[in-house]
Amino acid sequence: MEEKLEIRNSKFEIPVAGPGSVAQTLVVRFRVRGSLRFLSHAETLRVWQRACARAGIPVKHTAGFNPHPRLSLPLPRSVGVESDDELLVIRLSDKPEDADGAYGARVQQVLQEMLPAGIDVVGVELVGSGSFQARSVDYEFCLREDRAADLAEPLRQRVTVVLAGESWIVDRKLPGDLKVRHIDVRPFVLSIQPVDSRVVVRCNVTAAGSIRVEEIMQLLELKTEDLACPIRRTAVEWIST
Repeated sequence: MEEKLEIRNSKFEIPVAGPGSVAQTLVVRFRVRGSLRFLSHAETLRVWQRACARAGIPVKHTAGFNPHPRLSLPLPRSVGVESDDELLVIRLSDKPEDADGAYGARVQQVLQEMLPAGIDVVGVELVGSGSFQARSVDYEFCLREDRAADLAEPLRQRVTVVLAGESWIVDRKLPGDLKVRHIDVRPFVLSIQPVDSRVVVRCNVTAAGSIRVEEIMQLLELKTEDLACPIRRTAVEWIST
């Protein structure tokens, strides 16, 4: 008979079918709000590593002298940006034995208990192997009430000019790169919708990358002091490969 292992803690139990089973993947959808929006990509990953360890999630590790947990955030979030649609991919070392219809809800509950305020788990799904990529992403910029009226017409004109342009070159400096690169970000802008005191920008995400939040601000000629609240990533179109 196949040996059965159990991973226990005081909060939750996840029975697994043993090291010879076919491993699977947990896909966690979550939100980031408040002061935790200032966490970097690496810091956010460390928060999840600790939460998974405390929750007893059987996370798969890389091989070698210094193994690392196989967790990934497919679409890095800019520091200072809130998000309603984040994705965490967890490779499991073993297939859960009790992967019934309520499994995702049980994992969601225990993970939420292990996370700091500002990260909210909105769903957990157990899937087979595969990778996840973002195809498009929506950002929302909320204007201050006392600035919205003055900015409305210049912003509409600016949106018309940007969308009519065939190319928009911005200067971009990558981490560790001494050279400034000239990037055409126009192909990454799918739509710009001014709605009342909000502006919603939909961006394309490709293998070549995407436009950055600060570059969107530059295109729209918006300044931080024009905004009433943090920039928010409101929706992401995810594809599984």
